[in-house]
Parts: sequence; structure tokens; C-alpha cells
Amino acid sequence: MKVYVHLAEGFEEIEAVTIVDVLRRAEVDAETVSITGERVVKGAHGIPVTADLLFEEADYDNCEMIVLPGGMPGTTNLGAHKGLEEQLKKFEEKNRWLAAICAAPMIFGNLGLLKGKKAVIYPGMEEHLKGAQVGEKPVEIDGKIITSKAPGTAMIFALALVEALKGASEVDGLKRSMVVDL
Repeated sequence: MKVYVHLAEGFEEIEAVTIVDVLRRAEVDAETVSITGERVVKGAHGIPVTADLLFEEADYDNCEMIVLPGGMPGTTNLGAHKGLEEQLKKFEEKNRWLAAICAAPMIFGNLGLLKGKKAVIYPGMEEHLKGAQVGEKPVEIDGKIITSKAPGTAMIFALALVEALKGASEVDGLKRSMVVDL
């Protein structure tokens, strides 16, 4: 089971790293994918992260879930990448998992992927959830789309991804081992 966490210049570091860390603890093959053409991608707070793959190297046919961390200008950079846009549309058509946190759900909204779905985004950006019913929870799951609000919800979001892929008992074990009290 493979998950691709996408990195663009200006991504939110706490979101990307938390997601990858928690998924790997759950023994999910989570890899970071740079859309920049370079392996080292700088986050919104100047932290460089070395991606596992370049976008051109990623095998989306063997990927179970696409994850988009937020941050600015990371979200707008992800949203401007035509190849990623194409993959997001294919995943939605094939009813495969799509997940985004913070500002990144705006990409799903802009592509029309949230029509009739419950979703959340960074507070104050709700107008970007085009066609969605705005949820209240820190994480909303509607069908195969998972969205979350902000850097402070990164752990809850990451655990929701694990639950979607591996079930609640895996999450319970992770919460115990990491001493997460949610």
C-alpha cells in the first residue's frame, strides 16, 4: 500500500512530516513526492526536506492515496502543477483516496472534486470549498476524500489516514505507542 505526500515550495512542514511519520509508523509505504523538479524542497518556514521521489518518477498506478499538505505558497504551487491536477482527477474518477489539509483542500474545490461532499479547510478560506458542505470537525471524511483544517490538526489528520487505510485497531495501537490522547 503506497501513499504519496506531495511537496511544493512553501509547503507546511508540520503537516507533511507528521503525515509521513505517522503513516510509516503504521507500516504504510509513505513517500514524499517533489513537484519542483528538485529533490530538496523548502517549506513555508524555510525548513528543507529531501523528497523520496520527483513527480516524474512516481508510479500513480500503484498508489493508494494522494496527500496534499497545505501551507502558502505551497498550496498554490501544488494547484498550479498540471500533472498533479491530472492525477487528482484520475483518482477521483477511480474512487481512490484523496486527502488534503490546511489550505490544500482548495485544490480539490477548484477542480470540482468536492461537489456534494462534506469538507473542511483552514478557517476563513471556506469559499474555496466550491460545491462542498462545510464541516465542523477538525477532520472530515466523505467517501474517499479526507480533509482537515490546519497545522494543529496534523496528528488527527494523519491518524485518520491510517484508519482509512488500515483500520481503527491500528490507530489505537499508534495512539498508545505515541501517547496521543485524542
